[in-house]
Amino acid sequence: MQTHRHHMIEVEGTAPELPERFVDLIAKIDAVLPQTQCRQCGYEGCKPYAEAIARGEANINQCPPGGEAGIHALAKLLQRPFQALNPAHGITKPKAVALIDEETCIGCTLCIQACPVDAILGASKLMHTVISQECTGCELCLPPCPVDCIQMQTIPGRATAMNEAEAAVARQRHQQRLSRLALEKRETAQTYSKRNQTLATTETPSTEVLKKNAIAAAMARVKAQKTG
Repeated sequence: MQTHRHHMIEVEGTAPELPERFVDLIAKIDAVLPQTQCRQCGYEGCKPYAEAIARGEANINQCPPGGEAGIHALAKLLQRPFQALNPAHGITKPKAVALIDEETCIGCTLCIQACPVDAILGASKLMHTVISQECTGCELCLPPCPVDCIQMQTIPGRATAMNEAEAAVARQRHQQRLSRLALEKRETAQTYSKRNQTLATTETPSTEVLKKNAIAAAMARVKAQKTG
């Protein structure tokens, strides 16, 4: 029996785009995922994982925060058999939020850069703090902290990481973060481009100027030889 694999459409000079028929399916899969953006699934966030599932490149059992309930929901949506959570991706934990030890924090901002939903406030050399109601418990802030001043605090009575309302907020905050980072990247690129252009016009002589200077120098040497 012939099998068919889903492929991404690639347009020369642009990033690959998903076929239109997958857009709705990806949205439905993403809606089932917990939106912790923890990357335990092996992808950069919940939506990239949803895209991989839709393309048939990832299994439905790679999301520890979603737990068995999440896998059952994906199996029902996609009409696939249930698969037990793959332990290679971690275990399902109760809801927890990050807590920063104020006295130990050195204000390095590394945790702020790591947080996928911008749930940490602070500035360089100033103490940071976590907005607990926005924290998804992803634990991505733990590894970069150089002084181990962040701990995960379990929330009593919460067996799963996220409920539907929290997931909706986290999805929005993650998209806002991605948009902000993309804007900052463009602005940085434009700043460097303008600076390089300024340096090229103010510090580096143009080819035409170099030619004129070379001709002038040659003429001066010839004149000196004639009058010498």
